[in-house]
Amino acid sequence: MSALTPHQVGTLQNWVKTLQRILQWEADHGFVNSPGRSGQFAEALIRGLANAPLAAVRESDTCAELQSGFATYSTSPLGQRRRLVVRTRRWLHQEHLRLQKQTRPLISTPSSPAPHHPPLERVKGIGPKLAGKLMAMGLQTVEDLLRYYPRDYIDHSRLLPIAALRPGETVTVVGTVRRSHAFVSSRNHNLAILELQLQDGTGRLKVTRFYAGRRFTSPQWLQRQRRLFPPGATVAASGLVKTGPYGCSLQDPFLEVIDTKATATTPETSGRILPVYPLRDGVDAPSLRRAVQAVLPMASQQPDHLTEQWRRTFDLIPLAEALTTIHQPRNPSALQAARHRLVFDEFLELQLDLLRRRQQQRAQALGTMSTAGTSDLAAAFLRLLPFSLTTAQERVLQQIRRDLQEPTPMGRLVQGDVGSGKTVVAIIALLEVIAAGGQGALMAPTEVLVEQHYRKLCNWMVQLHVPVALLTGSTPKGTRQTVLRDLKTGAIKLVVGTHALLEEPVVFFQLALVVIDEQHRFGVHQRNRLLNKGKAPHLLTMTATPIPRTLALSIHGDLEVSQIDELPPGRQPVTTTILTSAERDQAYEAIRVVAAHHQRAYVIVPLVDESEQMKLRSAVQEHQRLANKVFPHLQVVLLHGRLSSGAKQKVMDDFVSGKTQVLVSTTVVEVGMDVPEATVMVVEHAERFGLAQLHQLRGRIGRGQAKSHCFLISESRQAIARQRLEVLTRSQDGFEIAEMDLRFRGPGQVLGIRQSGLPDLALASLTTDGMVLEKARSAAKLLLKEDPQLSTVPQLKAKLDGRSARLVSGCRLN
Repeated sequence: MSALTPHQVGTLQNWVKTLQRILQWEADHGFVNSPGRSGQFAEALIRGLANAPLAAVRESDTCAELQSGFATYSTSPLGQRRRLVVRTRRWLHQEHLRLQKQTRPLISTPSSPAPHHPPLERVKGIGPKLAGKLMAMGLQTVEDLLRYYPRDYIDHSRLLPIAALRPGETVTVVGTVRRSHAFVSSRNHNLAILELQLQDGTGRLKVTRFYAGRRFTSPQWLQRQRRLFPPGATVAASGLVKTGPYGCSLQDPFLEVIDTKATATTPETSGRILPVYPLRDGVDAPSLRRAVQAVLPMASQQPDHLTEQWRRTFDLIPLAEALTTIHQPRNPSALQAARHRLVFDEFLELQLDLLRRRQQQRAQALGTMSTAGTSDLAAAFLRLLPFSLTTAQERVLQQIRRDLQEPTPMGRLVQGDVGSGKTVVAIIALLEVIAAGGQGALMAPTEVLVEQHYRKLCNWMVQLHVPVALLTGSTPKGTRQTVLRDLKTGAIKLVVGTHALLEEPVVFFQLALVVIDEQHRFGVHQRNRLLNKGKAPHLLTMTATPIPRTLALSIHGDLEVSQIDELPPGRQPVTTTILTSAERDQAYEAIRVVAAHHQRAYVIVPLVDESEQMKLRSAVQEHQRLANKVFPHLQVVLLHGRLSSGAKQKVMDDFVSGKTQVLVSTTVVEVGMDVPEATVMVVEHAERFGLAQLHQLRGRIGRGQAKSHCFLISESRQAIARQRLEVLTRSQDGFEIAEMDLRFRGPGQVLGIRQSGLPDLALASLTTDGMVLEKARSAAKLLLKEDPQLSTVPQLKAKLDGRSARLVSGCRLN
């Protein structure tokens, strides 16, 4: 690919980000071909791939293969759908890295001399032609190739011979293509079929793949398939063994070309572990494997950034050995040791980066306001509360008070299940800094939540004589000007707001503490914009969506983590039931029963307006149906994000007071709604929500003494969708649900689309490498403790310095 203009790079980067968001959405919903605004997931992704902004990407073999894979996505087994999504995300990630290299600024950082490697075109076994193709993949140097890790391995010692296959088993076989046939079905002119006959030393196997869609029936596409799988090629096929009239077969398997010519299994190769690399842009498997093998001898020249002493301390093999073995493993145990070293390195760099930022920020902090323990103001507030703090709240509050007494700014994340009392703890922290002469800011993601915080604070702060203000996008102009003036002069001690707090006109007299509620709804840059409005203020972030420990260490490794793991006494567990659409009347009857006892109910729907494409119930449509047909004798109201601030407030006030009994809403009630009399929730199309989001929604009920019921209505027939929902019927523990969410969805979406900062990891997995991450964090702490300047690891220090220099100006982690 020739050099791109800045406009082309920007267009391609936006295209990559858009497709990544679509893929994250699908992972979020359990690989069920979930519906979206522009149709089913697979359809949307095929259109996105076909509309790649550059012809070189659009016409590449990888792009065509992915489109054909998604054409049969809806009928593919779950494992195959997951692998296809992962493969696509990796391909897009490589595109992203290649574009970063084209736009990477030149940064001068002190470092030890890099090893002198020849250009790829001069490496024996590569040459100018292959080097040009590798360059298009973003592989520009010897180190790039050494760090281009295999995505999988084929262990010849564990392969099943074709003669040993049994129906019902999921297997991988390697064979030579004896016959290859790509054609259009005679019964369906929009269906292409690829048939291969594979052969090994024990027998033959028929392999069939189906591609639905007119784009796959063109002569050009069919010819491309014949070129991909020519007779004589060596192919690995993975899938479920089925039996038929002509013996065993693999239907719709995952196919991987190992070599374009037959490679017979010999005594020398029978025990070999063969690496399988991500392929694209016209570079076939044999060519890429040959290029990697050509540079492997140069792995010994790569400087090891850990000295022998540190390697012994952390029980690691040398870097050169790890790089060689990851591409050419002798046996499974050697491969495991190599992968452990490289994964450890990725996590070590990540943790050192986070811990050094925290270390440097603490050392450079000037003007941080410290408190003197429990103030009279906080003590007065505690006397206003009609309840006592739980043991968990007391423990976390003591941790926060210790932080506030330090001369360096606090950085703490408080995790607690829905209703655990995080907000009360945050208010006490705000009162401590206000008593010391500072100002506090509480930022939340929605106006509904902000206004609820504001109403509660007004009741308390009036009695404590603390001036408090509200600032949102709906604040009238005149009121807004008054609030901005009083914040600047210090007349207002506490402000509650949405993203409006981030705007340029907002200036504080002495901002001492920033509290961010539902922090996963905000990106790192948004958090930092608010912090930059003060002189090294304290930071307290809160979330009711517990974050799995591996993600917390990766994203918030610079923050101390506290957990409020105890609910206030009297909270009732919520009974959760999964219903089909035919069983919906059970939920409606439960609403009638609670309404007769002067209690309230929520009905949650995913959309505001009706969608012809997705055939989903919408808030407007459902409100009309429920009010007119299902509950004609009850007061049914509608709440969604498009209502004006005043209209939202009236709807909520009527619901809280009991004037209305049923609230039909979108997920705008996901956080903050506190109505103890609400005891029933019905969630339509529950399969479209993530587990953490459903757990958040469920937390809107069960806040009083009465028993509460949550009904999850799902029309999906996918087994994986029901399996996800069943987690909520078994568990009330937000931390357990978070771990299950990570397993089902992967790390990309657990924190939400808006959360930036998820690390780019080439080899490590936040889902499966948790123990290595813990080890790397301990190692990073030990390294900084014994060598704060990292003088014993100069290469590693130079790499970290270079990364820090590339951070966006003004981006600061507190």
